[in-house]
Parts: sequence; structure tokens; C-alpha cells
Amino acid sequence: MRFLFPFVLAVSFCFTSPRSRAGEIPPATQSTAEPAELDLRFERVMTNASLAGQFTIDGENTAPKKDHYTIVSVKKLRGDLWLFNARIQFGSKDVTVPLVLPVVWAGDTPIITVTNVGVPGIGSYTARVMIFDDHYAGVWSGGPTHQGLLFGRIEHAAPASAPATNR
Repeated sequence: MRFLFPFVLAVSFCFTSPRSRAGEIPPATQSTAEPAELDLRFERVMTNASLAGQFTIDGENTAPKKDHYTIVSVKKLRGDLWLFNARIQFGSKDVTVPLVLPVVWAGDTPIITVTNVGVPGIGSYTARVMIFDDHYAGVWSGGPTHQGLLFGRIEHAAPASAPATNR
């Protein structure tokens, strides 16, 4: 989990598949979508999202390590800047932190683009994270000798069912 920040800083990009969110517009025809529609989809997909996956560290000959990130909400501010409210669970800490992050588009695909973003008490990170369908993938760096890959699935909790009533 010590590599949580590069992911959270870079993780803010994704579209979900129809199986991930009930009622969501399928992404199959995204190439014809207007920018405002793409922004709205991104906001819906990233709000209350869990990114469950793995990360690697370059130079380590070990299996990828598990990671989990929670994005409470995402809101477009202006231009390429978005406000991410990210829940960070790291050691004994459990806080929700507002992060203003750039999201750029490669056609209909959002990419979180973070360059040397400092996190007080943690360090400075650079990352590029792409979201497509219900997956994310990217690269991260915590300095010139500390970097790797990250990848996984974007998940949403199933809607709570209505409580049963006695008739």
C-alpha cells in the first residue's frame, strides 16, 4: 500500500462496461460522443469506484503486489482539471483527501496525467493511468529509481436492495 499515492494521483480515468453499472450507457460507441458526454460518463464511472488491482516495482523479480483504491467522487473543475476525493487507507491512516488532477483524452479514452505531484509526508509522484471499459493500466514513478506498472479492474458496489416490507 505504500504505492497508493501514485495510483490515486494517476487513477482517475475510466469507463465502465454495462455489467459494471446498471443503467450506464455502454461505451461501445464512445468515439462519436461529445466531450460533455464523455466528461459526464467519466464522472459517473469514477464516483464511488473501487480500483482493485496490482502494482509492480521495476527491478524486483517478484510477483505483482495487491493494491486497492477508493474514489469517493470526481467532479470536473475547468479545462483538464478534475477534483478527486480519494479515500486513502495507508497503515493506520484512513482519510479522504481532495486532489486536483489533470485528465487528458486520447480520443474517447481518459488518461490521468500527473507529473511530479508532491504529497506532504509521502513524496513526489509522476504517473500516467489509462482507463478503458472496466479496467485501468498505467505507469508510476516515485523518483528516478523507484517506478513500475499498475493495473486492475474498476468495481462498483451492487445497489442496495430495498428492504422487504411486511404485508
